[in-house]
Amino acid sequence: MKKKLPAIIGGKPQRKKYLTFGSPFIGKEEINEVVSSLKSGWISTGPKVAQFEKDLAKFIEIKHIKALSSCTAAIHLALIAAGVGKDDEVITSPLTFAATANTILHVGAKPIFVDCKIDGNIDEDKIEEKITKKTKAILPIHLYGRPCNMDKIGRIAKKYHLLVIEDAAHALGASIGKKNIGTISEFTCFSFYVTKNLATGEGGALTTKKKSWRDLIEKYSLHGMNKDAWKRYSSSGYSHYQIEVPGFKYNLMDIQAAMGIHQLRKFNAMQKRRNEIWSMYDKAFKNLPVIIPPKEGKGIIHAHHLYTVLIDLKKIKVDRDTILQALHKEGIGVGVHFISLHLHPLYKRIFKFKKNDFPNALLISERTISLPISAKLTNKDVYDVIQAVKKIINYYSK
Repeated sequence: MKKKLPAIIGGKPQRKKYLTFGSPFIGKEEINEVVSSLKSGWISTGPKVAQFEKDLAKFIEIKHIKALSSCTAAIHLALIAAGVGKDDEVITSPLTFAATANTILHVGAKPIFVDCKIDGNIDEDKIEEKITKKTKAILPIHLYGRPCNMDKIGRIAKKYHLLVIEDAAHALGASIGKKNIGTISEFTCFSFYVTKNLATGEGGALTTKKKSWRDLIEKYSLHGMNKDAWKRYSSSGYSHYQIEVPGFKYNLMDIQAAMGIHQLRKFNAMQKRRNEIWSMYDKAFKNLPVIIPPKEGKGIIHAHHLYTVLIDLKKIKVDRDTILQALHKEGIGVGVHFISLHLHPLYKRIFKFKKNDFPNALLISERTISLPISAKLTNKDVYDVIQAVKKIINYYSK
């Protein structure tokens, strides 16, 4: 029987209406709350940011938290609070978004890459060999929402007197045993970007174990002022501010927090839907020439942020990018998370990296495809993704 051609070279696309990758689940509650902010006059940082911080702290089960403009801002300020600066070294993984390593460069330090495991997370067994007298911190990334081995990373950090800054951009809602991500290390950084499990358009948060760190981060997040706008202009009366450190403009707005308040209230329900979609994908793809995400270990709760498959290039006639374009032609929005940083021009130029320096990160970079996963997806949407993937993979199989 002749195979049906994928849309890239003929045939009927799976979908007429394009399925956008990472589209958030936004309801009337978020819309009404944003309108309420606009009508109130508090558009920038104000009472709803304070409410969002309070709700988020309760959800994560952490006392000290600061809402910020992005996870990038959170990592940057965590590095500053941790005292990381010129000529220091920070151990991290190359398989991440650029912000993780860029912020290390911004404070004058050097990112020291440790290869990842096949699940995408940093290989904790290779960390110690990269520690030097200049090492100041370890920055693990909970990639795709899968928690890293924080027990071992924590033991290594304690042994060498290092701080741990967790990049949890993908991992709100994840946990290890009875410990929620955000409560384990000195600093944890979250993202509320539009594609994340909790979306405020742009936005992030930082949790920390010390009030002094939280206070310093708050100060640095708004130009180094000792009082933010809400404190200066609230009904309690005007008060003067002073500039105490050379800070940044990293504050979250009430318009964003208005979304976050309601996103958090429906978070568990949205996670339940993500889990359902994840299971549907696992079942549908287990017999294809792809590697599906490995199961999480005992006591681990995966945040299920990104569902990725690795194309088995030994069993497929084309490269990964051809598969990406074919899925695009089928009306399915897909992504790549990520191309390892050691393959990008900036890091190749600065550190003289070679292609094979990090074999697992390279393997994933060349094979990974992120498929749509969002609480917004209907069963029909999920069916279309599954059918398109099967159609393309089967057509290009050897």
